[in-house]
Amino acid sequence: MVALAALTVAAVLAFGFIDLKGSWEYALGLRARQVAALLVVGVAVGASSVVFQTIAGSRILTPGVMGFDSLYLLVQTVVVYVFGTATFLSLGAQNRFLVNLVLLTMFGLLLFRWLFRRSSRNLFVLVLIGVVCGSLFAALTSFASRLLSPNDYLTLQDVAFASFTTVDADLLGVTAVITAAACLGFVPLLRRLDIVDLGHDTATGLGVGYHRVVLTSLVLVTVLVASSTALVGPMTFLGLIVANLARQLLPTHRHAVLVPAAALVGAICTVLGQTVVVHVFALTTTLSVVVNLVGGLYFLYLLMRTARL
Repeated sequence: MVALAALTVAAVLAFGFIDLKGSWEYALGLRARQVAALLVVGVAVGASSVVFQTIAGSRILTPGVMGFDSLYLLVQTVVVYVFGTATFLSLGAQNRFLVNLVLLTMFGLLLFRWLFRRSSRNLFVLVLIGVVCGSLFAALTSFASRLLSPNDYLTLQDVAFASFTTVDADLLGVTAVITAAACLGFVPLLRRLDIVDLGHDTATGLGVGYHRVVLTSLVLVTVLVASSTALVGPMTFLGLIVANLARQLLPTHRHAVLVPAAALVGAICTVLGQTVVVHVFALTTTLSVVVNLVGGLYFLYLLMRTARL
């Protein structure tokens, strides 16, 4: 854990001071905001992914399969198609953030209500609903994007990929507060999550309120994923990479160790990834493209390894 914290600090310093030219005060101020956004998103995605994998009982599932990324893109596409580029841009970053945050959070909470409305429903049903909804949202997004004018389509592409270079400072502060509050909400659940990881019957037999712990955890996961996605955009496979790296580096079932470790690994991955994008690829690509490329290959590897087992 200490090594991960030290590596996080080293990654932040590397991003902040590598190839620093011109006015240090201006450059450091600009990079500090980017680093803050990278840290917030990395912590939010890392913590939420580990908890989600625990309550879902699978190491290859992340909140991305619940359709959050697809819903985000669908919302942007529909707004641009219905109201046009001028109206979309006139909403301002704050209003767009609020709309995305509310819609994504409501989507997650509706899934939870559907899941727990009847006792026969379980998390596998939730995952199935998420996959179906994600496919539906992706299909609707693809259809609507084909109806856009070239100018509207270019506007849509600007928000279709996660961007850390144009993060609004006020929105960053709000997201940081939301992330901190949600992570603190996990603290009293960490020991219970250790037992929930043993399965429904075992957890219930040991006196843990399984459904209450799962529902509370899912709400916190939804808030974390919704806020980070609304801030910078979608990064589908980041959670998969971060959660599995944390479990490999620290092979333990104690969530008091896993959750902070995943948060640190998430911060390291985002900061180092953005450093590579800036100084190796010279901003010719985005962090989300790199993450999805690496994460997609890693996902296939996990699937093949699971099939062999």
